Amino acid sequence: MMPVLDPVTILNLIFCIIIIGLGYWEYHKNNSLISLFIAITFGLFGIAHSAIILGMKSSDLFIMVIRSVAYLVIIYALYKTATNNEIRNE
Repeated sequence: MMPVLDPVTILNLIFCIIIIGLGYWEYHKNNSLISLFIAITFGLFGIAHSAIILGMKSSDLFIMVIRSVAYLVIIYALYKTATNNEIRNE
């Protein structure tokens, strides 16, 4: 595998890192689990972006599984919020 220095993928990884940091910070400030779920989601997307930068194809099964899990995490968090099952860490 040869590293792929695609500027869009690198920029996406940088944004993922920023969102992870902000989500984790918000979680610690207000015990908001939705913020933690958002951070986890973008952490998973960051793993996928890193793997692509390291040479994996975006159609690789590993990338598709990681992205699918990330989408499922955010779907779960939004569902819990929408059904008024506030996700808070008490």
